[in-house]
Amino acid sequence: MQNQRIELLKKLLPGFIPLFAFIAVDEIWGTKAGVIAALIIGVVEMTWIGVKEKRFDRFVLFDTLLLIALGGISILLDNDIFFKLKPALIELILCAVLALSAFSKVNIVELMSRRYMKKMEISEAQMTKMRQSLRLMFFVFLAHTALVFYAVFYMSNEAWAFISGGLFYILFGVVFIIEFAKQKRKQKQLSTEEQLPIVDEQGKVLGKAPRSVCHNGEKLLHPVVHLHVLNRKGDIYLQKRPLDKLVQPGKWDTAVGGHISFGEDLQTALKREAWEEIGLKEFSAKLIKQYIWESELERELVYVFVTTDFQGIHLHSDEVTEGRFWTKKQLANSLGKSIFTPNFEHEFKLFFC
Repeated sequence: MQNQRIELLKKLLPGFIPLFAFIAVDEIWGTKAGVIAALIIGVVEMTWIGVKEKRFDRFVLFDTLLLIALGGISILLDNDIFFKLKPALIELILCAVLALSAFSKVNIVELMSRRYMKKMEISEAQMTKMRQSLRLMFFVFLAHTALVFYAVFYMSNEAWAFISGGLFYILFGVVFIIEFAKQKRKQKQLSTEEQLPIVDEQGKVLGKAPRSVCHNGEKLLHPVVHLHVLNRKGDIYLQKRPLDKLVQPGKWDTAVGGHISFGEDLQTALKREAWEEIGLKEFSAKLIKQYIWESELERELVYVFVTTDFQGIHLHSDEVTEGRFWTKKQLANSLGKSIFTPNFEHEFKLFFC
């Protein structure tokens, strides 16, 4: 995400080059020379981008034309106040874009990102983080815009040039330093978490990610094991989830369900989870199905096992509030009443109805 923001910044910053060309030339040779220099540099920039990147940069064109218009007015009226307002007007447009992107459903920055970086995919979790960053940028640049307006009327040309030019880049740098520091701090926190394997739909391990990242809405596919425990009558043992669980608190769920840790195989994970959740140690189980389950928070590759070895069950941890056998008739009559987890209801209909 940080790299995507940096890439977008690289796309936007060239649009401000004509402005700085004007500022530099205007200080030495005056407004008319500055406008001519900005025009030449704007044309060169658009040509260079068109040849090298095979695209037409409208932002450079807009910046150059606005610069020429305001500079021309200031020359004709012999008053540079119009030109001095130009950076503030452009930044007001930037603030409007940031405001729309950060506070409304119309995320212009996201649309620009997808246009310039066509292979980029943005998850819901990344969108949330992007909006948080855009809100920060909006308030920072809104304050800067107000300062530019103040400098136009009440400060020297030199102070205006610095505030409208160099200070803008300094603020951009500060924002990205803050974002970089936040990312580093987050990475440090994540490095101490349990690592889960990231897999493809066939179960091939592609990499790993911290547990919280797998559950934050990014929908990284990761494997889990489920174990259905049946008695001789065909009744199904369920566990009740504690009320303090983040996902589906207080609901009845599959007897055993848990994540496979990175580097762990199916059987090891199954036996570990069975012991941790229902105290089941000696059992044999059959793999009957694997499928993908997707919720609002996560995406899982579920390996479903069944066993009839129930005699060793004893609850011994705070991961399970209680457990008992349910007849299939009891289960069928209780579906859709928010008694069971959606995942269990899905598996019951799939395997036992």
